[in-house]
Amino acid sequence: MNGPLSFSLSATDGAARAGTLHTAHGEVQTPVFMPVGTAGTVKAMTADAVRSTGARMVLGNTYHLMLRPGAERVGRLGGLHRLMDWHGPILTDSGGFQVMSLAGLRKMDADGVTFQSHIDGSKHRLTPERSIEIQHLLDADVTMCFDECTPFPATPEEAAKSMRLSMKWAARSREAFVARDGYGLFGIQQGSVFEDLRAESARALTEIGFEGYAIGGLAVGEGQAEMFRVLDFSVPMLPREKPRYLMGVGTPSDIIGAVRRGVDMFDCVIPTRSGRTGRAYTSRGVMNMRNARYADDASSLDPECDCPACTRHSRAYIQHLIRAEEMLGPMLLTWHNIRYYQTLTARLRAAILEGRFEAEAAAIAANWETPAPAEPPSPEETTS
Repeated sequence: MNGPLSFSLSATDGAARAGTLHTAHGEVQTPVFMPVGTAGTVKAMTADAVRSTGARMVLGNTYHLMLRPGAERVGRLGGLHRLMDWHGPILTDSGGFQVMSLAGLRKMDADGVTFQSHIDGSKHRLTPERSIEIQHLLDADVTMCFDECTPFPATPEEAAKSMRLSMKWAARSREAFVARDGYGLFGIQQGSVFEDLRAESARALTEIGFEGYAIGGLAVGEGQAEMFRVLDFSVPMLPREKPRYLMGVGTPSDIIGAVRRGVDMFDCVIPTRSGRTGRAYTSRGVMNMRNARYADDASSLDPECDCPACTRHSRAYIQHLIRAEEMLGPMLLTWHNIRYYQTLTARLRAAILEGRFEAEAAAIAANWETPAPAEPPSPEETTS
């Protein structure tokens, strides 16, 4: 393709959108959920398995990959696509969220952040320029601006200071980014839960100009109702003709609510992390596969799903694997959860294209409201 990464809208239904992201490594239909491949792998999954779920785009992590195996090493080995056998598009986050979460291990100034590795205590420095350089070495189709993820709760003064620093870093990130055909840089809107700060951030980002725009600083403890309230005023502030990415979200109901408000792209560790802790997201709701009630259940995990966990195995077998701590259990549940998320976004896209988004969203939610009788948490359940 000629020119930077681009986005085309195919249909709208209310604020919900169906579109196509055009990248150097192929097209991605939206709404899209991107499985998280933090350290160059979607945990418990081969690349072929991830592809089989319908996923077309995955996420990598600047912070983790710069520490191990090292950005320069990844670059010498041909980039992240070759290293992890992923031939489709890759989005990398900037490392800002991970660095900011290090608390006592980092020191921030106006130029960037100095931090200690959580692995071996070695000292590192991330600036907007270095973050962009690392993502270039990783060969990310979508590079994210280096920003400070504003903690929650924050006072208006704290949120304003954080947001304005991120806007300065966004301008430096744009300057450092190397334009290539099919590649793009996304700006990140900040401003916590405050409408005036979100508007100021959106104006600053739009003036700089990006190939896409992310909504950052949400899903950090504010709760779903507050997140939706902020999205109600934040999403319309972003350019209509560019992709909109809600970072780190979320549950299936989060995704439906955000698509309803005009968001196109999502990522979250929930489906993979839940798979590793025995929880399955299904068409009937969330199931805790550690529970004894499934020990003699010969039925399919989710009769509406076509993944290997559902078509080849019983609930009883999966429950046995989880309770016995056999690695196949988390693998099968991770496979299923990612497939469920891909099916969910595909259903939402089809409904938008046909002008029946609200009916489809209601039908999906109605199934969640009538699951098999709820079971109490098992004493052995691990919090996800």
